[in-house]
Amino acid sequence: FNSLNHDMTLTEFKFIWYMEYSHRMWGRVVGLAYILPAAYFWRKGWLSRPMKGCVLALCGLVCFQGLLGWYMVKSGLEEKPDSYDIPRVSQYRLAAHLGSALVLYCASLWTGLSLLLPRHKLPETHQLIRLRQYAHGTTALIFLTALSGAFVAGLDAGLVYNSFPKMGERWIPDDLLAFSPILKNIFENPTTVQFDHRILGITSVTAVTALYLFSRKIPLPRRARMAVTSLLAVACMQ
Repeated sequence: FNSLNHDMTLTEFKFIWYMEYSHRMWGRVVGLAYILPAAYFWRKGWLSRPMKGCVLALCGLVCFQGLLGWYMVKSGLEEKPDSYDIPRVSQYRLAAHLGSALVLYCASLWTGLSLLLPRHKLPETHQLIRLRQYAHGTTALIFLTALSGAFVAGLDAGLVYNSFPKMGERWIPDDLLAFSPILKNIFENPTTVQFDHRILGITSVTAVTALYLFSRKIPLPRRARMAVTSLLAVACMQ
């Protein structure tokens, strides 16, 4: 209010306050949804030894996620003397918070599907091994693209250029490497952050499309083929 939103009304403040409050409460509900059933199943002796390790890791990640969220919000409330920047949370902490949430979500989904659906016994052909490796590489690329989106959000980099495919009148903007040292641009220059996110997004869609086309040449079970097709549909929609 003192630095930026001088004309904010109490009603407008209540809206953002309840947004934050709801997010925190929802996070705590997620934590309870993990920890309480896990403790019950553990006590009943329903968990195998490997599953106990998995459950402990997931519950630990839930707690770490909450701690990381507090650490992120704290960065937006710190006083910065002699600074006239717009108050915002650290883009580094925002990316870490989003990244850990994605890891938690994917690990939960993978664990659940592994228990519910038996693994297909497929012959380990050269093509199948290559498809699996390519799928893992595509996953890493999508994860990196999502993290770059956190930097875009943290720096309000989406407001810098609103044209596509060019950025303004140029393919490569003039201020792409305006900061010194050069490495600083990747994480702190809004223009570079938006440029990188665009490139990573285009590359991710291209990689998913190539994965789909490659999968068409391999005899796959119906479930796996549906997964690859759904991946392409979601990538195009995104």
